[in-house]
Amino acid sequence: MEFLKHKKYLTHAILINSHLCGVIGMLSPYKDLFILLTPFNLILSTVILFYHHSDFTKQFWIFAITICLAGYFLEVAGVQTGVIFGEYKYGTSLGFQLFGVPLVMGLNWLVLIYSVGVMFQSLKIHSVIKSLLGASILTFLDFFIEPIAIKYNYWTWQEVQVPLQNYVAWYIASFIFLLFFYNLKFNKNNKIAFLLYIVQLLFFVLLNLF
Repeated sequence: MEFLKHKKYLTHAILINSHLCGVIGMLSPYKDLFILLTPFNLILSTVILFYHHSDFTKQFWIFAITICLAGYFLEVAGVQTGVIFGEYKYGTSLGFQLFGVPLVMGLNWLVLIYSVGVMFQSLKIHSVIKSLLGASILTFLDFFIEPIAIKYNYWTWQEVQVPLQNYVAWYIASFIFLLFFYNLKFNKNNKIAFLLYIVQLLFFVLLNLF
């Protein structure tokens, strides 16, 4: 048991250091290399997050697969039509694309919804209120993501500024996905979920500052 405890602390250190190295690297002369490593950092974060998950039941897999697919095809619809988030397109920094959307975007939605959902799980309030709160802090995170996404060619907008429509759509989609999360029955305790949200938030805040 002591060995497993130390292994879990090690994953905390890996998660923090991978994002810290990302900040340093993307602010260095070698930023092009670190930008290309972004999908791998997301995959590493996903592995660490679910290493701390303990309930891989049918309900969990329904949640995980549904959010991956729904999040991905929401992005596809957004890119192809321009009527959901606004007119935008993905660059080459996030890896292999299908229908104009990097495959890791489905994984990104899963990680964000799961992490934030776990953060509010223990609150003794209705799932609708939890979902509203969770959607708020996910939209808050996106406020810091957007300038960095544009700067490092994750995606670009047709308009000069990120349209308000994008944040409204983020909020609505996040709310629906979180409500789905809370209404499925599986163990939603995960000791690293809060840390992952904070690390990602600080990652984008620091890149915005510097």
